[in-house]
Amino acid sequence: MSSLLDTLRQIVGAPHVLTEGDLSAWEQDWRRRRQGKALAVVRPGSTQEVAAVVRACATTGTPIVPQGGNTSLSVGSTPDASGRELVLSLTRMNAVRALDTANLTLTAEAGCLLHQVQEAAQQAGLLFPLSLAAEGSCTLGGNLGTNAGGTQVLRYGNARELCLGLEVVTAQGEVWDGLRGLRKDNTGYDLRDLFIGSEGTLGIITAATVKLYPEPAARLTAWAAVPSMEQAVALLGLAHQFLGAGLTGFEVMGQFALSLVGKHLQQLRVPFLGEASAPWCVLLENADSESEAHARTRFEALLEAALDAGCVVDAVVAENLAQAQQLWQVRESIPLAQSEEGLNIKHDISVPISRIPAFVAHTDALLQRSLPGVRLVNFGHLGDGNLHYNVQAPADGDAKAFLHTQEAHVNALVYEAVAQFGGSFSAEHGVGALKVAELQRYQSPVALGLMRAIKQALDPQQLLNPGRVLGA
Repeated sequence: MSSLLDTLRQIVGAPHVLTEGDLSAWEQDWRRRRQGKALAVVRPGSTQEVAAVVRACATTGTPIVPQGGNTSLSVGSTPDASGRELVLSLTRMNAVRALDTANLTLTAEAGCLLHQVQEAAQQAGLLFPLSLAAEGSCTLGGNLGTNAGGTQVLRYGNARELCLGLEVVTAQGEVWDGLRGLRKDNTGYDLRDLFIGSEGTLGIITAATVKLYPEPAARLTAWAAVPSMEQAVALLGLAHQFLGAGLTGFEVMGQFALSLVGKHLQQLRVPFLGEASAPWCVLLENADSESEAHARTRFEALLEAALDAGCVVDAVVAENLAQAQQLWQVRESIPLAQSEEGLNIKHDISVPISRIPAFVAHTDALLQRSLPGVRLVNFGHLGDGNLHYNVQAPADGDAKAFLHTQEAHVNALVYEAVAQFGGSFSAEHGVGALKVAELQRYQSPVALGLMRAIKQALDPQQLLNPGRVLGA
């Protein structure tokens, strides 16, 4: 392998081939579930260098793990422990190549942090609406590789819907330039959609052309206390009716999830915390293209109708941007507060919105019968049917031991319930290495066969992110 490393140093420069020292930033996953060992961490600075690195690895049969911000929650971007896999870090490729205000598009390299893409759009008076809690750390290439979701999917769609074109290095080291910012292009198979969501197993995304939108004239944010999950779904229906396309965010949070924020992040004010009449809270956002007065009128009409219908027990509307940001900070701090409480079992699931109340009631009862005292940290993007249905050890239990001894059992209970209610065990986090067995169990044999055929056709040496998604 020394000859390969020498070749890689010639391609990207010796300072960008890392083999010694502390490589944990690349070798350990975001949740600290896995610690791998890389043959080397290689940091190319251009698409041509990526292609040359891939060709060199193809010649020697060296597996490649593409990596952006290494924020995967499914162990999708860290190497295994074999010491054979090369980590290909794209963070040096972080340029915004073009911004076309007339076409409402932006072209950026895969290593651009998501917040950098957002800021570049904002400086032009435009909006790139993909928004995640990790936007200061995750990269555009990783967002597209996992088809990231976030808080505005119900209005703008997943990363897939926000992308018009890609530049991709294939497993053979060729470059496909598909960066045309076209909204209509029916010239054969849609290769763009094939690579988006493939988690680096079919090709390496090096740049993308994404959609931009006009900045809304006004944004209003409200926090509503609701008496049940059924009423939260009813409130969502009213929000669609009153706000239409202006509804950009609809997040649900259980009281226990919020209590963890109140306990571990006491500097944050959590509205309606601990109110028995409001076991759930909803965070709504309305983006209006006309004016703040118009937005506030529609918002107030919605909340009045919701109060009359019994969907809402109480509500507060942010008076300014600072208050709105504080409300969003509470929502986005739930994962941090949960980690402060101790190790936990995370689930990223989706269920048809109409079936979510029945799913939650059924699965809550199932887990409580099987594991008395277990605590459920349920929150997420109700507007698009995506829940982060997490399971915490009993209050007097050993969180680490609970995770070690009960994770497989809890996962089986939750995922069987998800399947029973017509849902998916992975909504926005991807499969990675963590959920390979679940994909084999819950995906249809026909679909798996098609996926394997695509993988074999595009990566016959099985060198791109091996062991992820489809497994070995």
